[in-house]
Amino acid sequence: MTPVDARMNHIAVARRSVLEDRGSLPSSHIDSWIEHSWKRCLSKGFQPQTAVEFAQISRQDLHRVKLENHDLLCAAKPLMDKLGRAIANTNYFAILTNAHGIVIDTNGPIDHSDKRARLISRIGVDLSEHTVGTTAIGAALTELQPVWLHRGEHFFNDNTAFSCAGSPLFGSTGQCIGMLDLTGIMVPERPELKHLTSLTARTIENALLLQQAHNLLLRINWPGQPLGEDTDGLIALDNDGNILGANQSARFMVPQLAQLSSSAGMHASDLFAMSFSMLFDSSRRSHAAIEVPLWSGLRIIALALRPENERISMHIRTDSLCANQALRDVETEMIKQAVDQARGNIAQAARDLGISRATLYRKLATKKLT
Repeated sequence: MTPVDARMNHIAVARRSVLEDRGSLPSSHIDSWIEHSWKRCLSKGFQPQTAVEFAQISRQDLHRVKLENHDLLCAAKPLMDKLGRAIANTNYFAILTNAHGIVIDTNGPIDHSDKRARLISRIGVDLSEHTVGTTAIGAALTELQPVWLHRGEHFFNDNTAFSCAGSPLFGSTGQCIGMLDLTGIMVPERPELKHLTSLTARTIENALLLQQAHNLLLRINWPGQPLGEDTDGLIALDNDGNILGANQSARFMVPQLAQLSSSAGMHASDLFAMSFSMLFDSSRRSHAAIEVPLWSGLRIIALALRPENERISMHIRTDSLCANQALRDVETEMIKQAVDQARGNIAQAARDLGISRATLYRKLATKKLT
């Protein structure tokens, strides 16, 4: 039995076990989250043999959806065009949906002579799990992680010709705002497309964040890692040091950013053990990265950029850190500046730094600044 035949046999066994016998998934046959999706579909009363309608939302609802997702569409358009060229010879095509699984854009080699391709690539068609069952679209939006589905891993029989990769899209405050999907019909399995959708989704998120009005952008990474790549953490601030948004990489590096939401504000001083004004000062002095201490005791490297400078092509090596901006020097300068501005008032300086008076006294003693 070839690997392809074995794969299809595993899927068939899993379908019989879960969808027909209502049992549990045979170990290692398919991912557990697929079983969970299948069982959600069964709990809704769906049957695999039921015909799928692929219904479109009304014209009025579609107009509203387009308006609500205008920023996402603008950020994604150039990247969808590039993605379409990348997959031009694969017989896969790209689908962009909103957070509810409504198709808002497509790209790539769509065979409009194939009814199946035509039905799912219409703008405004509802491809959520509650209408078309288990797909990469519904799964990515439910599981909030990149996924891959092949043929019979879809719930409805009508969808078992599809092979799909999908990745969720997250907004600047961490909420899921949509997903990116690559779909092929009766095509060879290409699980590597899950990686492609994931990378492209992260790039779309970065573009969306950069579209947002802000006064300072921080590109962050761990010491020893390069800056200036799509894998950078991005944090957008206003002139007062308030956090306006961040990308997924930044949220992984600075977990406190998970508390940021559209309704709950956050300040740079909640994240960084240094005055936010020093970040603005850094953006005016040079394009060199500085070391920034976190309240956890860890340190990151950060490149602070004004909006007019942030689109400059940058491949900053971490060894370009200014010697006088090593972590201990940054912290020392920060403390000196705070004490000077407070005219020697330690209580006021501690408040400005966002630390306790006892902590400031200890740091002053350690750095012999008293």
